Amino acid sequence: MSGERWISTFLEAFQAERDAADNTLQSYNRDLQHFAAFADIATATADDIRQYLLELEAQGLAASTRARRLSSLRQLYHFAFQEGLRKDNPAARITGPKRQKSLPGTLSEAETDALLEAAATGGKTPAINKRNACLFHMLYATGMRVSELVSLPVEATAGNPEMILVRGKGGRERMVPLSPPARMVLRAWLVEREAMLTAKGYRSRFLFPNKKGQSHFSRVQFFTLVKQVALRANLDPKNVSPHSLRHAFATHLLANGADLRAIQMLLGHADIATTEIYTHVLDERLKALVLENHPLKHSGFSL
Repeated sequence: MSGERWISTFLEAFQAERDAADNTLQSYNRDLQHFAAFADIATATADDIRQYLLELEAQGLAASTRARRLSSLRQLYHFAFQEGLRKDNPAARITGPKRQKSLPGTLSEAETDALLEAAATGGKTPAINKRNACLFHMLYATGMRVSELVSLPVEATAGNPEMILVRGKGGRERMVPLSPPARMVLRAWLVEREAMLTAKGYRSRFLFPNKKGQSHFSRVQFFTLVKQVALRANLDPKNVSPHSLRHAFATHLLANGADLRAIQMLLGHADIATTEIYTHVLDERLKALVLENHPLKHSGFSL
């Protein structure tokens, strides 16, 4: 079996067993194709994989990227071993670079307000302004992943809901609330959306259809839009991305007293450890809590 066939067989099985999203499958495919250009997948040894990782490091790739590619190889060779394609798993005992927990870039509440205001202006038509306002408000109100937002089916918003059902990674579903401002801009966009599709003679199952109504507004389009809106909001586009609003959602909730477990559920994180990266925002609040409420705060002791 050729390396190309190994990859396609693995991806088919992975999709069937885990109901993996297209983005996940594409990511695995890119990683495995990259290794296949370096070594023969069917006969590669542990030394080949170590040399590959050294080559990636020499190219200056981030530790997170190298760790992800090793993880993809581990998954592939674990599958090959279980299916009898190989008698060993050459990636099983290889230690990869440790992923560094970096603080996600976020926005202050004032910067978020400026971004939301700018999203509702500057479009070519009033309909585009309403669509953009809906995109930004819903992302900040729910903390959805960008791929979840742009592919949201319109039926999820039927009946002016206070909460919507989101289908996330691995097919996991969760309920996320909509704030009153998000519900208001959603209602306005639904009216414009219906008028727009009717005028063009299109039908679409997506809340944010593309120009032809056949698919949805893409992640690339939204990334470009965020940069444009950041400029109008007098923010540095380098520091603003679609993930910035998801991070702002979690950071602002924590800063205002929300429970970490609740935020984990809202973000759709399978592991609480992923959500804990946001706890950096608690430092100042916890410090103030101790200084204001400790029983010795009025004593001569210095806290």
